[in-house]
Amino acid sequence: MEPLIALLAVTGALLLIGAAGVRWLRPWTVPLRGGLAAMFVLTGVSHFVGMRGELIEMVPPWVPAPELVITVTGVLELLGAAGLLVRRTAPLAAGALALMLVAMFPANVYAALEGIASTTADYLLPRTLIQIVFLAALLAVVVSHVHAARVSSPRLATRSRAIVAGTEGA
Repeated sequence: MEPLIALLAVTGALLLIGAAGVRWLRPWTVPLRGGLAAMFVLTGVSHFVGMRGELIEMVPPWVPAPELVITVTGVLELLGAAGLLVRRTAPLAAGALALMLVAMFPANVYAALEGIASTTADYLLPRTLIQIVFLAALLAVVVSHVHAARVSSPRLATRSRAIVAGTEGA
């Protein structure tokens, strides 16, 4: 539940600061990226301190080297958090983090089915719903970047419409 709180609290605070006059925080994706970065710093750090043992226990038995997996995913979460803060790398970081969440979801299922869950938020249904929120936020960053790229590039937008209409190269 703490990662969801971090995402919502930091995003909300940055949205308010943007509304109060900080211009670079006005595009909604900037506060969202900040909230996601805060969330992934929180979860990434937990791979090394605090919850490391519990996270290792969540790794399904068919996955080799659970300690290494937790270390690598923690590093990737921290790198992804940094990538979200840089406008140029944010869409790539968001897409990679979304894929990683999907890849790690079997560990959540395993933990729920094996009774490893430590809080109500760790049970399968709440955890699944929270994961959907995280994925939606990450995909919103990717989609907004793709949309902005199309709007700023008339040639790309025209070509995209031609592909959709089936008239490209005709």
